[in-house]
Amino acid sequence: MRIAVLENDLGQSALICQVLTAAAHVCHGFHTGKDLLGQLRKDSYDMLIMNWQVPDLSGTEVVRRAREKLPPNAPVMFLTTNAGGNDIVAGLDAAADDYMIKPLRRTEMVVRVQALLRRAYPPQNGTEQLQFEKYVFEIQPGRLLMDGAVLDVTHKEFSLALLFFRNIGRPLSRAYIHEAVWLRDSALPSRTLDTHVSRVRNKLKLTPENGFQLVPVYSYGYRLEKLPPLLASTSTVAPETAHGG
Repeated sequence: MRIAVLENDLGQSALICQVLTAAAHVCHGFHTGKDLLGQLRKDSYDMLIMNWQVPDLSGTEVVRRAREKLPPNAPVMFLTTNAGGNDIVAGLDAAADDYMIKPLRRTEMVVRVQALLRRAYPPQNGTEQLQFEKYVFEIQPGRLLMDGAVLDVTHKEFSLALLFFRNIGRPLSRAYIHEAVWLRDSALPSRTLDTHVSRVRNKLKLTPENGFQLVPVYSYGYRLEKLPPLLASTSTVAPETAHGG
């Protein structure tokens, strides 16, 4: 999972990212609330971990504004040094999902993060087969079927299609897609991502008449949309051509 960490203490930020990376997550650290909120306008994250006390914005304001950009089910966990004070009450009142008291304990952090992510994203844990109407993803062999027929897709195309279907309706940034499908291959040319998206759209026939539409989100990334039955059955709109966003 892709986790944003707001922590103005550079040592604490490095420790948190080290722990999360060791637990197979991708961690992006931010040192001010404004930096975090600015990046949330341009990028996608699955979870937010934040210090409740940062110099530039109140914890309540950070949570409120971050919730406007994060997916609806994205968990928020805050950190505080004040075990008996008002921070915990304020954080939970602001709709944070959990909290930890500093100094942080590595094992506890991993356990809490994993528990929050399991609750937030249950379809992504331990399911051998996922079905989305006429599309069936057989996870273990990496096989994709449409209307019972096996589609000829590569491993990367399978992973990309599964990522979109697991996030129907959610705009995914190019960086998020890059890290989820190509992991940390930083040398990936930008056009490669667009080419794979175009292939997935064509091979899966993600067009309105089939009930789904894979569309670019300008200056951001892509989104898979599930269309209402009436619109899907009557639409004659041609699929959009992939471009660089």
